[in-house]
Amino acid sequence: MSFTKKDRKIQSESGKTFPAITPESLTHVIAAALRAEFGATPSSVKTVARLTHSNERAVRNWFDGKNGPSADNLVILMRHSNIVLKAVLELADRPDLVLAVGILGLREQLVDVVAAIDKARE
Repeated sequence: MSFTKKDRKIQSESGKTFPAITPESLTHVIAAALRAEFGATPSSVKTVARLTHSNERAVRNWFDGKNGPSADNLVILMRHSNIVLKAVLELADRPDLVLAVGILGLREQLVDVVAAIDKARE
């Protein structure tokens, strides 16, 4: 069976290619982000397992970079961790959104500092 002229072309005419994001690079980036946000202790594995309602062994594999989280669990991690969110946005090549997340994280830190100053005054 041959293709008609109205069929979709398999290869783009412009020659543009997509950046290669391999599953291995995704798992390593997520693992580094998890270790940066939660630490590399057994208690951090338990914390992430509770957050995502996942098996601790699966979460340990995420931390070790052996496997990556499922899409559902990745969304939960992004909800609870600005570092994981930034890592995913950097992989998606969205520097504008990475900057916005950084500003929100800075705001949270400033609110905490102001609260600590107010508490010290009392």
